[in-house]
Amino acid sequence: MEPAVAQLQQLIDQSNRITFFTGAGISTESGIPDFRSQNGLYKQNMNFADVVSRPFFERRPKEFWPLFKDIFRIKMLHEYKPNRGHEFIARLEETGKQINVITQNIDGLHQDAGSSNVYEIHGTIKSAHCPKCYAAYDLFYLNEHDLPRCQGITRSGKDCNMILKPDVVLFGDSIHHFEEAIAAALMSDLFIVMGSSLDVTPINQIPLYVNDKGNIRTVIINRDATRFDHLFDLVIHDSIGSVVSQLKIS
Repeated sequence: MEPAVAQLQQLIDQSNRITFFTGAGISTESGIPDFRSQNGLYKQNMNFADVVSRPFFERRPKEFWPLFKDIFRIKMLHEYKPNRGHEFIARLEETGKQINVITQNIDGLHQDAGSSNVYEIHGTIKSAHCPKCYAAYDLFYLNEHDLPRCQGITRSGKDCNMILKPDVVLFGDSIHHFEEAIAAALMSDLFIVMGSSLDVTPINQIPLYVNDKGNIRTVIINRDATRFDHLFDLVIHDSIGSVVSQLKIS
């Protein structure tokens, strides 16, 4: 076991309340591509923020859905499986430790692995709802319809037929569970960032809150250096799979 990983092992063994903060790096190890790099998708000379935005959805929902599905490869999402990183976190919870997961990801792989307490800050790709009557629809329904519409009945007895809104946080939406996530992080003995460059605001402020508290041990595991590395007690520049494969769960 590498010295840094041995130190991480000791921190995990000594902690009862652990919060994991996960970013795209944990999902890319499941084969999920970085959607921001798919530059060939924008057929109308728009960038990522133009397409995945609330104003675009509200003004042009019929154009929004094909582009949205392209960007997130929504029809393929159910083929991706949790990897060693997701499974490690879930197995820690099974030992009786209090585990919370704050994730930037929208793929639902933490829940698929078995984690119970997951704060999906940017929502989920796996469902949508009707903006009018708030009826919920799952991923299967979204994949069955090129332009998913509500099948509910209005109070007047007519078909609702509203175009659904995905449960992903779009640009212009408020992020989800931010205050609850901060509270969970501040109640931890150990705070571990996995696979995040910590470039996305405002959730990259959570490590700052944790650091300010002063009595929480902190770790970051990321392939590349980040501008927040200096905040952490332990910094590991390696793949998540490589690190967790060396750890033991007792």
